[in-house]
Amino acid sequence: MANIQQLQDFTTQVRRDILRMVHAVNSGHPGGSLGCAEFLTVLYQHQMKRNAGFNMDGLGEDLFFLSNGHISPVFYSVLARSGYFPVPELGTFRKLNTRLQGHPTTHEGLPGVRVASGSLGQGLSVAIGAAQAKKLNGDDHLIYALLGDGELQEGQNWEAIMYASAKNVDNLIATIDYNGQQIDGSTKDVLNMGNMKAKFEAFDWDVVEITEGNSIEAIIGGLNEAKSRTGKGKPVCVLLHTVMGNGVDFMMHTHAWHGKAPNDEQLANGLAQNQETLGDY
Repeated sequence: MANIQQLQDFTTQVRRDILRMVHAVNSGHPGGSLGCAEFLTVLYQHQMKRNAGFNMDGLGEDLFFLSNGHISPVFYSVLARSGYFPVPELGTFRKLNTRLQGHPTTHEGLPGVRVASGSLGQGLSVAIGAAQAKKLNGDDHLIYALLGDGELQEGQNWEAIMYASAKNVDNLIATIDYNGQQIDGSTKDVLNMGNMKAKFEAFDWDVVEITEGNSIEAIIGGLNEAKSRTGKGKPVCVLLHTVMGNGVDFMMHTHAWHGKAPNDEQLANGLAQNQETLGDY
């Protein structure tokens, strides 16, 4: 299991990957990807019980489902650097006829990707189904999912949230990337969702809040707490307070970098703030 310094080094390299991938094709979503770099690093390098290879049925291991699929750059980087496919393949991001499309897909068979997530609002439903399948198979491993806070404006999520508690899907940990930003502005301005913790609790979920969602130590502690609450009759929600664009000062705290690529000068600036740790692809 990786220690804190190794996790930090991994995260720094992931940020470099994100910047370089999006810059190379002048398209993609760096803001949310950078904000979730610490979380996905901890999940794959520290938290989940994973098998060495990739098998789509996922028996005997924890599984992860990315619902907000537009943050594919961070997902691809973490998957590649966790051994699912060769790191140099990150250089094919968003290019025609490659496995690393702008939103994750399954038809090309990219290891680590279990569901296509180009359309927002659907990932939680898939994760719930996988969690119920675990129970039917007598598999006591957990299902993890990541959703965007703006994504919760999609109504299907609330049907799924209601269903999960009603059916006691207590082997599920759904994390909300709670950065308060979406493509058109702040979530408060676009469609204010009010008290998110109270909403999940009203739907009979157990809620863990990680107020420092870009702190590796805080994420480890929060996920350990969330895991301790599984198996007790309720699904678990983690409210992960992140900063969009974290780690690159001019991208932070704004929706402007939701889906905008850095130019050459901005790339150099961002890379200078995140010195190479594991080797670029």
